[in-house]
Amino acid sequence: MLNRMAVPALVLGLVMLVLAPFFIAAAPYESTMGLVQKIFYLHLPSWIAMFLAIFVCGIASIRFLWTRRESADHVALAAAELALLFGAIGLMTGPMWARKAWGVWWEWDVRLTSALVLWMIFAAYGLLRRFGGPGSERLAAGVAIFGMANVPFVYWSANLWRTMHPKTTVLPTLVPAMMGPMLWCVGAFLVLFIVLLAARVRIAEQESLLDDVMRAREA
Repeated sequence: MLNRMAVPALVLGLVMLVLAPFFIAAAPYESTMGLVQKIFYLHLPSWIAMFLAIFVCGIASIRFLWTRRESADHVALAAAELALLFGAIGLMTGPMWARKAWGVWWEWDVRLTSALVLWMIFAAYGLLRRFGGPGSERLAAGVAIFGMANVPFVYWSANLWRTMHPKTTVLPTLVPAMMGPMLWCVGAFLVLFIVLLAARVRIAEQESLLDDVMRAREA
């Protein structure tokens, strides 16, 4: 299914990404932060895409542990790598925004710290898959499920504790001139996620076939 969706999603994603800068440029400036606030149009969608990738990885990991189907493991691995990618975008754009908004590049408050820890959980997943040896895919699946369980904590942390980070209620309060570009950028990131997921799953399938051929030749 992912492979069938890849080509139309790629075309749609390219169109959306090309148009996104024009919509962002047309959006009004925020009254206190001015131009730097437009990092928001990249920062928030990147975290939404990361959370989606984590849920896909976690659910695929549960399915893999339950059924031992290799296809589920391929999806989990692809989604974990995308969680790292989109999380890295969020971790890079956040300090750029914070420097102007808070006067510091990084503040060790609960939202920022928990988001960094969540990203590091999936970095650990990747290290397990790369260096863990036989059986590491099952251990990594457990790590992915643990990471998925942390997403609600990271999301709600800004509402539950005193933090410099804006609360989750900011998005619904955006004026229509800002909400439109934001939704467009979120859509562009989600389409990009679908395209990259399909491509990475396909690569994982080909790698698995190659491993089978190599084992057959050695037998």
